[in-house]
Amino acid sequence: MLIGEYKHTIDDKNRTSLPSKFRKELGKKVVITHGLDNCLFLYSIEEWEKISDKLSALAMGQADSRGFNRFMLAGAVECDVDSIGRILIPDFLREFAGLNNKVVFAGIHSRVEIWGEKRWSEYKRKIEKQADLLAEKLGEIGAF
Repeated sequence: MLIGEYKHTIDDKNRTSLPSKFRKELGKKVVITHGLDNCLFLYSIEEWEKISDKLSALAMGQADSRGFNRFMLAGAVECDVDSIGRILIPDFLREFAGLNNKVVFAGIHSRVEIWGEKRWSEYKRKIEKQADLLAEKLGEIGAF
């Protein structure tokens, strides 16, 4: 399971080190794609296959399904993890997520989210203020 929050930097060649706690579970090849809330989603190849299978099963006749498939699948890139645990984040994904040189890796069970440090701090503050309300809403539907 991928959990925890880790701060890293991106070098001038768009490389960043995966947190050592995530490397074994993610493997030697990962997939990075557009995420929600202007972050990036990073998956192991095995987990990506599950996600992409679910996405490809969506009805192609619905515009929302086509749009979300394009967002997730066309923006996806396979990346090799080098011998010292680094990955290359493509320019278009870096721009989408507004990543500067400081990033946060957040383990979210079966995926890792990559956030710009400032954007992550802002998002976290917002969610922390709403945590009780969110828990109550999830409790109403039996999810918490």
